[in-house]
Amino acid sequence: MCGIIGIIGQEPVVDRLISGLKRLEYRGYDSAGLAVINGSGIARRRAEGKIVNLEAEVDTSPIEGRVGIAHTRWATHGAPNVSNAHPHRAGRVAVVHNGIIENYAEIKAGLPDRNFTSDTDTEVAAQLIDQLIEDGRSPRDAVSEALSRFRGAYALGVIVEDEPDTIYCARRGSPLAIGLGDGESYLGSDAVALAPLSRDLIYLEEGDWAILKTDSLEVFDESGDPVTREVTRVDDAIEVSEKGQYPHYMLKEIHEQVDTTARTLAHYLDLGAMSVNLPNGLDFSTVSRIAIVACGTAYYAGVVGKYLFEEHARIAVDVDIASEFRYRDPVLDPGTLMVVVSQSGETADTLAALRYAGANGLQTAALVNVMTSTMAREADIAMPILAGPEIGVASTKAFTSQVCALASLVVAAAGARGTLDDERRSALVRELAQLPSAVAEALDASDDIAALAKTLVEARSAFFLGRGVHVPIAMEGALKLKEISYIHAEGYAAGELKHGPIALIEDGTPVIIVAPEDELFEKTVSNLQEVAARGARIILFTDEAGAKAAAGLSDSIIALPTAGPLTVPVVQAIGQQLLAYHTAVALGTDVDQPRNLAKSVTVE
Repeated sequence: MCGIIGIIGQEPVVDRLISGLKRLEYRGYDSAGLAVINGSGIARRRAEGKIVNLEAEVDTSPIEGRVGIAHTRWATHGAPNVSNAHPHRAGRVAVVHNGIIENYAEIKAGLPDRNFTSDTDTEVAAQLIDQLIEDGRSPRDAVSEALSRFRGAYALGVIVEDEPDTIYCARRGSPLAIGLGDGESYLGSDAVALAPLSRDLIYLEEGDWAILKTDSLEVFDESGDPVTREVTRVDDAIEVSEKGQYPHYMLKEIHEQVDTTARTLAHYLDLGAMSVNLPNGLDFSTVSRIAIVACGTAYYAGVVGKYLFEEHARIAVDVDIASEFRYRDPVLDPGTLMVVVSQSGETADTLAALRYAGANGLQTAALVNVMTSTMAREADIAMPILAGPEIGVASTKAFTSQVCALASLVVAAAGARGTLDDERRSALVRELAQLPSAVAEALDASDDIAALAKTLVEARSAFFLGRGVHVPIAMEGALKLKEISYIHAEGYAAGELKHGPIALIEDGTPVIIVAPEDELFEKTVSNLQEVAARGARIILFTDEAGAKAAAGLSDSIIALPTAGPLTVPVVQAIGQQLLAYHTAVALGTDVDQPRNLAKSVTVE
């Protein structure tokens, strides 16, 4: 969610601030704004809605300056309108903020003489810092004291008109990076924001705050002591490419999965030895149980992992939604490996779960797309998925790369625990190596799925069914459809139909069934016939053998490539992604930036 960009430049910064905001659009937002320091003090422009509205505001009423901060806001406290848009200003101070200042009401009550103009928690930061300066503190001391009073999660950027060559910044719970330039300094909520500006980044650690100037940088830890943080050289690959021939980032990222699955698997597989490369410190022979914790789409990847680990490596796996795990006082047995799964590596609830597990003595591993993220830095073991920047809010390539990484770990775990002989292990490695070709073949079904999707536009609800490892794929399919088409959709284990959901089936209700031919196929076909008898419109996603076996039983059949036990979830997921995408396009929704959603949820 929310994005921050800040620049202390040698040249005017407004155009670059707006470009930075555009690179952050993928995070999700509902308002945008910027503030600069010029000869008259602080000048600010804000707008509700998309960045194009902010550009129009700047065109109508131009401002300029060589120091500035900008922000895309995803509403938490207060409606998404201009008054609540960032930056917030109080007197000589302007502030941008990601996160939630939990004790904002207490701070606000302690400032009875200040004139508040928004409904946000963020404005208290600007008001408090300005009040402290008014009381005689220097800007540096005012910022330091204000930070000591805040509780909650925040990434902050602060400018003070009395110091036209300075940006103050701080992080607690929300990520923040500093970019180093030639006579310039930059601030960003992630590396994507800073990609064209700087390749040399400093990632602030928990509780850090810093003072940026054109020619200097001071960093302090949460105790206020000066510290030196490592400079990370960011590879050019972080640069976000254009959509190219594709009308949406989501479709581009769906098609990139041929390459991204290959890249993920190339990292983990050793085809010469027909084995899996494990990171240092990970030894499955000493692991008695695995706990996987994640949110949203990453949670469904974790559930796929559970099926695969238990079937092939014979190790018990618990999968938890992070927001529940962190508050339910879980029982954590010694010997449990905690694996957190997150595209961004910054998801607030998942990060809290990681810290909880570490504090309770568990070995922790983070499976993330951003290896400079907080989770990657704080886990005992950091494991990449290598999907590259994912711009579409609805996750596609990150999901399949997460499943590929987990499937690779399954093979390693099975080998370490002796549940697979060398011949079977080699067969599974070959199966994984062949997955990118199967993904390419699955993408060939796009036109047929697009035609099918047009029949869903009038649906009020849709139901997704599966059995075994296809249950989480059905649930992920339902999530994708509701995320970007806004059609109510639910995913269920097919065996649960008679325990309630079948009451919702009526004439014409779309029921999407994920059922390639396997040992559970006949049972799923029985469920198919149950809903068909009640007037449901059956859409079957299967493989060639399943299509032949179910001929005449479904209204529509999409036959995807035949795949093995480790790779079939990825192949079937491609079909669900395309169905959701084409349905959303037919409905005319904002595919890449669906309403109310953010790419990375960095607050509770």
